[in-house]
Amino acid sequence: MEARSSSRELKARNYLEKHRIMELLTYLTSALVFFRPERPREYLISVLERLRIAKVSGVALPFFMDNSNIASMFEMLDSSNKGSISFVQYKEALKTLGLCTADEVFKDDGHGVTFEKFRDEVNKRTQEIWSAF
Repeated sequence: MEARSSSRELKARNYLEKHRIMELLTYLTSALVFFRPERPREYLISVLERLRIAKVSGVALPFFMDNSNIASMFEMLDSSNKGSISFVQYKEALKTLGLCTADEVFKDDGHGVTFEKFRDEVNKRTQEIWSAF
């Protein structure tokens, strides 16, 4: 009985990973917290509907963090206006946005993360999540 349960759990985990369901749910949750819509269920339905339309029609996938939102987040993290944020801040911001997992390993090159790198990584990871669907 225990082997059957373990096999089911493994199949479920593989399914979720293959279809990047956890990343999608984390991203959607982060978007809810960030935007705080008055009607969260309707907001989520509209997000998923826009995603479906984008996939079917071939139009650009929806981005919910536009450059002004990304810039605002970066500015909050870069409170001393150095033009860069720490690697720890960078990883925490990506986790907060639902764009990486807690156990994901990043290579810290010892340099701060610039706005351009932050923006590009947010956009790249968002694109990866949406294109998986």
